[in-house]
Amino acid sequence: MRKIVVYALLSLDGVAEEPDNFFANWDDAMDANLAAVIATQDAVVLGRRSYADWAQYWPGSEIEPFATFINGVTKYVATSTRLDRDWANATAIDGGLVEFVRDLQRQRGGDVGVHASISVVQALLAGDVVDELRLVVAPKIMGRGRRLFDGLPSIQLESIKSETSPTGSLLIDYRVVR
Repeated sequence: MRKIVVYALLSLDGVAEEPDNFFANWDDAMDANLAAVIATQDAVVLGRRSYADWAQYWPGSEIEPFATFINGVTKYVATSTRLDRDWANATAIDGGLVEFVRDLQRQRGGDVGVHASISVVQALLAGDVVDELRLVVAPKIMGRGRRLFDGLPSIQLESIKSETSPTGSLLIDYRVVR
């Protein structure tokens, strides 16, 4: 059974919207953490807006290791409309998101990553299909913006690992307790 792994960049107060506003210093520990997360993934789930932004940015990017990973990996996009940009290995999800991801979870393969899509993460957490959260928490309080965990039911987590990067970001991994 595959794991559904959320990778999210957050401010200390849980804001996930526009992480470039709260991550000023990306360091080697954060790069190594991201590389470890994506090394186990052979598919990702994205929301429509993230897909549109990323399909424009990542095909021409040289930011490694993520550019090679995201450009080559199978991408499933949660959208009710046709994908308006072509990007290698991208497919629109047919039907309900939670049901689709549950089916994906039962298939053979590596981990399924969920990246950069607040509403997708919220729907999958509420639908009880997320297995792990891999969070990078910036040492900054934003005060406003869309928070990743707003509107969710209570979810019990178990700490897997945590460390502090040289620039003060927290690298925290949790397992969802069922």
